Amino acid sequence: MVAKGAHSGSHPDDENLSGDSAALTPASEIVLEYIEPPEALRPFVTTFFYFRCDEQDIRDIQPAAVGSLMVYMHGKGVMHFDKHSDRSYPVSLLAPLTYAAPFEVEGPFHCIGASLSPLGWAALTGMPANTARDRLYDAGAILGEEMIELCARLRADYVDEKRDPAALCGELAGHIASKFKPVNPRHMALMGEVSGWMSSSYNPDIAELAERTGYSIRQVQRLVERYFGVSPKLLIRKYRALRVVALLQDPSTTDEQVADLLNQFYDQSHLIREVRLFAGRTPARLGDSESPILSKLLDVRNFREIKPNVAPLPDE
Repeated sequence: MVAKGAHSGSHPDDENLSGDSAALTPASEIVLEYIEPPEALRPFVTTFFYFRCDEQDIRDIQPAAVGSLMVYMHGKGVMHFDKHSDRSYPVSLLAPLTYAAPFEVEGPFHCIGASLSPLGWAALTGMPANTARDRLYDAGAILGEEMIELCARLRADYVDEKRDPAALCGELAGHIASKFKPVNPRHMALMGEVSGWMSSSYNPDIAELAERTGYSIRQVQRLVERYFGVSPKLLIRKYRALRVVALLQDPSTTDEQVADLLNQFYDQSHLIREVRLFAGRTPARLGDSESPILSKLLDVRNFREIKPNVAPLPDE
């Protein structure tokens, strides 16, 4: 994969994020599996994953999300951000995304990886999310030669011995666990409080987060940007849009719940713009079967079941 970014905070071009300008790879051609992390890694890794598509040209859109570590077994690509594009590396670190990012891959594309919680990103990379965001990095340059050697071995085992992706993720888990750096305990506590704060409402009060953590509002703003990549205000906007997308895609969501979700926005045009920025789709296309990444990553069960979650669904 490779990406296109927004360091200045400016909004990406809507046409680039809509997915309308180029056909996306059909969902029927893509396999995306989640693999549960070991208990000890759950504060750091929300899930391991296995992505496979045997098409020659692969196109999709990555919704705004947490950072991830990716090991490419086959394929190479590019991801498009707001003002630049980044090529992939055999072992890539995708920084936390501010907005949805289109990507293209020269397939076949097979990849295993780990989705990193904000704590996981900080502990593994030591890079502030607000300065690293919206980029695709060479993981070997950041995590060292041992990571390059491990991933070369995993790639050989996958290609030559046809090893199970879950077993390969297990080896990856063991290695990254040894790479975590200490994080300030008070900052760790703040990251945990953000999850509870975000689950309290679609529009939580920043003053409430300050009260929960014992920090001033200014300190809260600085620390949220450092660990989550964006200001509290933008974090609220991002996860409001992503959670609304998940619920609108869920067949069990009632008409009353839909009406309540729509009330979270000023008007329909506001809803459309926010969903397009952060999910990469307009509401009319949320249920599009040709949007596999969106459907998998923004499944409502992810907001209910995956731990830790930056923004669990508010109590229903």
